Amino acid sequence: MRSLGRYLLVRTLLTIPMIFVLVTLVFIILRVMPGDPVKSSIRPGAPQEYIDEIRHTLGLDKPLYVQYGDYLWDLLHFDLGTTLSPVRGQSVSKQIWEHFPATLELALAGMFVTAVVGVGMGAYAAHHRRSVADYSLRLYAIVIYAIPVFWLGLMFQLIFGVWLGWFPIAGRISSLAVAPRHITGLYTVDSLLTGNWPAFKDSIMHLALPALTLGLYLSGVFVRLTRSNMLQILKMDFVTAARARGIRERTVVYHHALKNALIPIITMMGLQFALLLAGAVLTESTFSWPGLGRFLVERITYRDFPSIQGAVVVFALLVASVSLLVDVLYAWIDPRIRY
Repeated sequence: MRSLGRYLLVRTLLTIPMIFVLVTLVFIILRVMPGDPVKSSIRPGAPQEYIDEIRHTLGLDKPLYVQYGDYLWDLLHFDLGTTLSPVRGQSVSKQIWEHFPATLELALAGMFVTAVVGVGMGAYAAHHRRSVADYSLRLYAIVIYAIPVFWLGLMFQLIFGVWLGWFPIAGRISSLAVAPRHITGLYTVDSLLTGNWPAFKDSIMHLALPALTLGLYLSGVFVRLTRSNMLQILKMDFVTAARARGIRERTVVYHHALKNALIPIITMMGLQFALLLAGAVLTESTFSWPGLGRFLVERITYRDFPSIQGAVVVFALLVASVSLLVDVLYAWIDPRIRY
């Protein structure tokens, strides 16, 4: 445990320069981009004196190194600043916190679909190696991962939303539905906790298509990974011994073999979940899902420096934290792991 503690300390310390470099790059890129963020946040034709006054109030008339120093100082005090547009003066931290539950809910639902479909198909393909089902599932894994995620989302919207009318194609809850009382910010969880069954059904219906889009897109990776791990495990001596004892083949494959094959799969799932939190931009934009990804795209359009920088910092912290948690979980599942 001492070696694990030392490893966690080193990983935590290495996260600090990573975030510092990322914040610096984003700061520089935003400043060298063409356009004026102040002019984009006010009405056209505003007098130059008014524009200069706003720029001075926001500190944008200072030298870049002074702006950078001020931003780092605020960041150390957990102050992400205030928005420039579309509404000026709002807390960036509050805006991010309001959008984060939607992203978390989508990431959790998407990862659930990935785990069920990807691991299930991969285990089945390994169990029926070199069969028609095996070749079909391997082809599915290649094709589904090659399809752009936004195109997959558009096809789901067209087929299940427009043609069949089974699911809504945008938003998080219907405009006519009463949103559940805020507890966690996750509509499905909050509606269950408050017993708001109409809101629960409506939020599930809205969550279905974006979650399927994300989950099926990533499932291809886990079909191949699970199949590969399962084939290696099925060749081991303990599997042969289990078969020799007369244990049912289904029990050998889906209990003994799959259980041991899950260790590297869980690690990959943790990393993919971290990327889902930080990278569901295209899916959120396609389905008008009010999460952090869509929030970031909107603020890039407005060149809202504080919001963009704040979102990047939050994304970096999420990825680093989940990656660290996965390492701890990996060591707990497999005691042979040493750091």
